[in-house]
Amino acid sequence: MSARPAKASSKSAKPALPRRLLIANRGEIALRVARTARRLGLEVLGVFSSADAGLPHLRLCHRALELQGDPKRVYLDMHAVIDAARKLKADAVHPGYGFLSENGAFAAAVEDAGLLFVGPAPEQSAALGDKLAGRKAAQKAGVPTVPGTLEPLADPKEAARIAKEIGFPVLIKASAGGGGRGMRVVENEGQLAESIARAQSEAQAAFGDGRVFIEKYFSSVRHVEIQILGDGKGHAVSLGERDCSVQRRHQKLIEEAPTPGMPAAAAQQMGALAARLAASVNYRGAGTLEFLVPSGKDAQPGAFYFIEVNARLQVEHPVTELRTGLDLVEEQLRIAGGLGYSFDPDKLEWRGHSIEARVIAEDPYADFRPSLGKLETVHLPAGPGIRVDAWAEAGLEVSPHYDSLLAKVLAWGQTRDEAIARLAGALRETLIAPVATTAGFIAQVIEEEPFRSGAYDTSILAARKKAQGKAKPDEPLPAHAAVLAAADRLSRNGHAVVPELTYRGRPRTSWQAADRAEEG
Repeated sequence: MSARPAKASSKSAKPALPRRLLIANRGEIALRVARTARRLGLEVLGVFSSADAGLPHLRLCHRALELQGDPKRVYLDMHAVIDAARKLKADAVHPGYGFLSENGAFAAAVEDAGLLFVGPAPEQSAALGDKLAGRKAAQKAGVPTVPGTLEPLADPKEAARIAKEIGFPVLIKASAGGGGRGMRVVENEGQLAESIARAQSEAQAAFGDGRVFIEKYFSSVRHVEIQILGDGKGHAVSLGERDCSVQRRHQKLIEEAPTPGMPAAAAQQMGALAARLAASVNYRGAGTLEFLVPSGKDAQPGAFYFIEVNARLQVEHPVTELRTGLDLVEEQLRIAGGLGYSFDPDKLEWRGHSIEARVIAEDPYADFRPSLGKLETVHLPAGPGIRVDAWAEAGLEVSPHYDSLLAKVLAWGQTRDEAIARLAGALRETLIAPVATTAGFIAQVIEEEPFRSGAYDTSILAARKKAQGKAKPDEPLPAHAAVLAAADRLSRNGHAVVPELTYRGRPRTSWQAADRAEEG
């Protein structure tokens, strides 16, 4: 299977990888970026808040600097981050995801400081990273969009008029950021004013940008996204789709590829349109275009609607890595340095099926209430076809200041059934205590018929809750077994294990040999 790149004009850039990379982020994504940067021979530089001094990514940094100030805000302080980059003598900045990753002003400030920004150019962030601007660009490129506004909401009366035209229910949505923050479903006009105010307040607190807009809310829909790469030299290529329909509070819990039950022609058309839109603004780096596919009573044959661009790396990017064998952080670094892709887009192949589960510090049996505190026991799975990206380690603290993602557990298989079986087993081996997590809950969900059938949509968890009432959690792995397993790994390695970037559960250097063994 191959993907033809779309084309657009671009300016040439001097081809060179950066030498000293500042990772302007924390947690799992900082660790993820640091591993690839180390493998490529880059000097890795870090920043951290007063609450993050013990995070594992700092062990992979050659040098790191504490950001002074309120730990809830310091990662959003672009001036502090750029000042740290100068002091550490960085020549490039990788923003990770969240925080400043889609902030065009930050990208511009990085470049104004004479540093390389590993992500879209400032004008591209303005054109696509902002959801309202992205909707305008999509319409201009001929990509179907969800009915809604193209300007931020200001007047509740005008919002009410638009909502009536579109038809309730509607969705109030933050123009900046992601992760479900700044989003409110509104069922009737009476809820509108309060929902707008709350969405604006949440968006301002999370992203420093309180603009919100309105679009049609589909009660039955699948959430499908296309991973794209723009090489900064006039080409954009689709790396295939991912299904992200299993969500709680508009935040994803499970992602898989390919999308079960989606016709190949529809997936290819979606990918072609995504590449066209990215090429239309001469996109540079990794990005994801998100689409809604109406289902159930809202289903329309072949219909899908663009909703937004995430002009950055996504949390679920490893799902695509497992199917393509690509390292998307490496591609980001190559593209930022003007080196282009490490692969031939005409020879790109997708293999097997991959699924990611987000292990989050929340109690799924108490309406996903956050679970905070010190981690005393951490046991993460390993095995054929399993990949774990995690920052969780015994002794670290789950803080109220940041996102509660602890780990991503992924499985690859030749078939979807094999991937599901591997992931379910891996999740049942996962123990992070004493905080509550989503691991056991997701293991249950993926083994049940609604998910196994592949015919699910974003209502799957609500329907499950309604059908089952209060579900009882599975018995976790006995604590003493997890402690013994962790002790065994510690005694063999001398320190807590940081899993290497793997493909099908194997180190990157053995991918080709592993492929031959499996195919032979």
